[in-house]
This record gives sequence, C-alpha cells and structure tokens, in this order.
Amino acid sequence: MLSNGPGDPADCVDIIPEIRKLYESGLPVFAVCLGHQLMALATGAKSHKMRFGHRGGNHPVKDLKRNRCFITSQNHGYVIEEESIDPAVAEISHVNVNDGTLEGLRYLQKPVFTVQFHPEASPGPVDTDYLFQEFIDQIAEYKKGVMGNA
Repeated sequence: MLSNGPGDPADCVDIIPEIRKLYESGLPVFAVCLGHQLMALATGAKSHKMRFGHRGGNHPVKDLKRNRCFITSQNHGYVIEEESIDPAVAEISHVNVNDGTLEGLRYLQKPVFTVQFHPEASPGPVDTDYLFQEFIDQIAEYKKGVMGNA
C-alpha cells in the first residue's frame, strides 16, 4: 500500500526508483494520492501543478469500468498528465467529473492500481470500499500463485 503525503511528487527523486522496483516485483500494490502520483512517475508518466488543487470531501469521481460516480475526499495540488501515460503500461480507471483530470490508473502487466482521491476518508461514506476489497482479492490471488508454485 502506497499512501498519501504532501507536496510535489517530482521532488521525491530518491523514492521513485524504489517504487519502480516495487512495481517490477509483481507484488500487489494499491496506491492512494501521492502514492498514485509516485507510481505513475515510476512508470514514466509526468505530473504538473494544478492551477487550483482539489480540496474537500465532495469531489465527484467516475469509475470508468463500473460507469458509476462516487463522492470522494481529496487534498492535492498536483495531477498526473493523462497524455504522459504509456497505454502499454496503464489505463485510466477514474476521472474527476468536475474538471476531467485523471483520478486513477489500472496497470496492465502488474497487479497494481492507484487512485488520486482518498477512499479511506469515507465521504460516501462507503462508496469506494470496493477498492479495498479489490486489493484484498489481489493479495489472495498473489498468495495462491506463490503457494501453488512452492
């Protein structure tokens, strides 16, 4: 689990190569907020400072796979640039309904997914609990694979 934190993700130069190693390991990863941004940078994407950040507990985010909108809590001033995502690496999974910015990625070759918002903040209050269940399911699948190969 990669969690949230403050500041410009591009300033985190020491941790980005370590997150790349984590990505390459094949371990299941769920990343939130700054963790989402760092995973994107570790896989070649770019970020930029937003003119106005996303702050507060009432931001609508659309899950593109489920075609559903959820109310989310957010607190960030940087965003991943959609056009910098390598389509062979990840696909956009969530978008901000208010301004269309990228809110989540699903990685195609690894059991990794990320969201920009804070599902743990529960503004819905349980709208995005499914993300935690998905992560638990990925861990169980990973464990089956490891135990089955032993």
